[in-house]
Amino acid sequence: MKVDILAFGAHPDDVELGAAGTLAKEISLGKTVGIIDLTQGELGTRGSAEIRLQEAAKAKEVLGAKVRENLKFRDGFFLNDEAHQRAIIQKIRQYQPEIVLCNAIDDRHIDHGKGSKLVSDACFLSGLRRIETFFEGKAQTAWRPKVVYHYIQWKNLTPDFVVDITGFMDTKVAAVLAYSSQFYDSNSNEPTTPISDKNFLDSITYRARDLGRLIGTDFAEGFICERVPAVENLFNLK
Repeated sequence: MKVDILAFGAHPDDVELGAAGTLAKEISLGKTVGIIDLTQGELGTRGSAEIRLQEAAKAKEVLGAKVRENLKFRDGFFLNDEAHQRAIIQKIRQYQPEIVLCNAIDDRHIDHGKGSKLVSDACFLSGLRRIETFFEGKAQTAWRPKVVYHYIQWKNLTPDFVVDITGFMDTKVAAVLAYSSQFYDSNSNEPTTPISDKNFLDSITYRARDLGRLIGTDFAEGFICERVPAVENLFNLK
């Protein structure tokens, strides 16, 4: 099953917070999207691994993604080593994406930067034909995505480019709110966390508004490139 875009997140909800508007827009344009969560978010203060899996499935339906999987790496303790790289290589070769999205290159949560580098390294290694991986008993073909883009999370990193998500902000918010155990709920008796207060929930919209302001639209999401982006001509720039 090939997809056009494969989005990775260290935790269920990372992809939604960083790139849900962009993914919803691409899906509306006929592109296929897969989501791979590295961990179950089992160390999270609120909810549980089981609840997060249910919420992730709901968010997948909100977005209209074709597939979603969880690799069940250890939350907080996964490594950028051969075993973890091979697990991701197998998924890259299975789904053969043209574009990979992954975590912020630097962020408050240690898993975000670590997951970012892990996925980026695996994308490169996936193109080396002498690395053997198997799926359902059959040898996989080497595959390297054309580009890897990193979405922005807690820190206000300067994007290399932004995507206009005007018209898809409601879908983004709905996908985020599928994780009801994690975000603001005035009736919740769960402990508070940096992402459970109303200010954080509001920041999802006001960050998108601010990025949109920079390009003269209502809403946008920002991404960081691993190499210099190219355009066909000056008139393709907006």
